[in-house]
Amino acid sequence: MTNIYDFKADSLNGAPVDLAQYKGKVLLLVNTASNCGFTPQYKGLETVYRQFKDKGVEVLGFPCNQFGQQEPGSADEIGAFCEKNYGVTFPLFAKIDVNGDDAHPLFKHLKSEAPGLLGSQAIKWNFTKFLVKKDGTVYKRYAPQTDPKELVDDIEKLLAE
Repeated sequence: MTNIYDFKADSLNGAPVDLAQYKGKVLLLVNTASNCGFTPQYKGLETVYRQFKDKGVEVLGFPCNQFGQQEPGSADEIGAFCEKNYGVTFPLFAKIDVNGDDAHPLFKHLKSEAPGLLGSQAIKWNFTKFLVKKDGTVYKRYAPQTDPKELVDDIEKLLAE
């Protein structure tokens, strides 16, 4: 069975990252954008990260420019924006597609394991969130408008498993 640890992705600086390095951790994966109405969620994601990083949680951000061209910047611009405006310290990855023929295999997997409303696999907008259990299986998908702090109960539940 495929799980999250079978995938690789490039970090924001272009270095390959084997997601197997996160084995045994609860993961929160999010497709992000710098010019979106939901962009202030970076602050909430960072709060969740700081609250739980020492307890075995990682937040992983995946910039995406597929929704309203809201992530037009280069890797350097994205990193600087996130650090300057939201104090982001959680790992950010290289810009990817989450839908369509060129969708990153990781997001194809996430979508198939946790379909959205009415079974739709397409990601509807920036800041769609996926929570992954310690064993690498997808637990749940959350809508873009779901505030990161609303995931705390589920994160605590998964940490206790």
